[in-house]
Amino acid sequence: QVQLVESGGGLVQAGGSLRLSCAASGRTFSSYTMGWFRQAPGKEREFVAAINWNGVITRSADSAKGRFTISRDSAKNTMYLQMNSLKPEDTAVYYCAARHPGGLGIANLQYDYWGPGTQVTVSS
Repeated sequence: QVQLVESGGGLVQAGGSLRLSCAASGRTFSSYTMGWFRQAPGKEREFVAAINWNGVITRSADSAKGRFTISRDSAKNTMYLQMNSLKPEDTAVYYCAARHPGGLGIANLQYDYWGPGTQVTVSS
C-alpha cells in the first residue's frame, strides 16, 4: 500500500515556474513506477509524465516536452515535477500516481494509487 500527497501548486503568471512534489509513504516507494497526471475543468484526466523505479527512464506527453521535468529522490520518498514556461492551458489539478513495477504507462487505469491532487493556475 502506498499513500501519496502532492504539494507545490498555486497561482503563477504565464511564463513562470512551479515545482510540484509528491510525498509517498511506504518502504517500497523505490520499486514503483510513478507518474503525473492532470485534469482541467470539463476535461478528462490526462497523462503528463512518468518515471521508472530508479529514475533513469522517463516519458512525457508532447505538451510537457521541453518544459516539464520529472524526477524522483528515493531517499526522500518523493517525486517532483519541475514546470517551466507555464501557459494558461496548463491550468489543472495535478495528480501523482504510482503503479506496481511495470512500464511507463500513460493510461489512468494502469496506476494503482493516487494522491488527492494539487491545483495549478496559470494566469495570462
